[in-house]
Amino acid sequence: MSKISAADVKKLRETTGAGMMDCKKALVEAEGNFEKAIEVLRKKGQKVAAKRADRESTEGAAISKVNADNTSGVSIVLGCETDFVGKNDTFVALANELAETALNCTSKEAFLAAEFQGVTVADKLVEQTGVVGEKLEIKAFEKVEAPFVGSYIHAGNKIATLVGLSAVADGADVVAKDVAMQAAAMNPIALNQEGVDQSIIDKEIEIAKEQLRKEGKPEAMLDNIAKGKLNRFFKDNTLVNQAFIKDNKQTIAQYVKTIGDVEVTAFSRVALG
Repeated sequence: MSKISAADVKKLRETTGAGMMDCKKALVEAEGNFEKAIEVLRKKGQKVAAKRADRESTEGAAISKVNADNTSGVSIVLGCETDFVGKNDTFVALANELAETALNCTSKEAFLAAEFQGVTVADKLVEQTGVVGEKLEIKAFEKVEAPFVGSYIHAGNKIATLVGLSAVADGADVVAKDVAMQAAAMNPIALNQEGVDQSIIDKEIEIAKEQLRKEGKPEAMLDNIAKGKLNRFFKDNTLVNQAFIKDNKQTIAQYVKTIGDVEVTAFSRVALG
């Protein structure tokens, strides 16, 4: 049997992130062949992944990345089972590295099939499932492209947001980050009222009418009063119409205009859970 050196174990550990004893056992099983040892560890990951397929991966790390010229951004959630793993520095580093790869992908499917450290992203997740002993999966993938894109990651990597602006302007970086923070804190359901699904609008109108009926308002007045309540719903729940959390005397749309003829064109928000 080939002699397994400490250097071989160290190299395999650095390549895969697996524990020292797991790396040593894999090298012994592979009779010192490095590539075969990696395959041994991947097969272990497949077995662990199969056993934990029905587990909930509600913890993890939400990460946003923006490209060098601030024209494209991506947010992902790398999910795991426990907060202990989700806060681990190695796990967070993996999430950040995966997000860098995601920047060059147009969809979650393309991302999972993309090359990452010599294998596909999907295969890497299986491999790392064997390393950490928990189900790992990409829970979210969101892309935003615009003339200027900014991002924000909430403390503890619980929420990650992206915001697209219609033009590049002095102060765009500050404004985009502020609006991204707003999206993280206030969780809007849409960019503006045009983006709200009609089913949600219909439901809100019906809820408003039912409340008004209980208050004894005449049936003939319900439509007009309900429309007023719906406008309030849009103000509270659509990003550009929300009051700016740093200055509630102006809306987000008004705040963005302080740097010029600029509008918010898109946003995304991903979170654990």
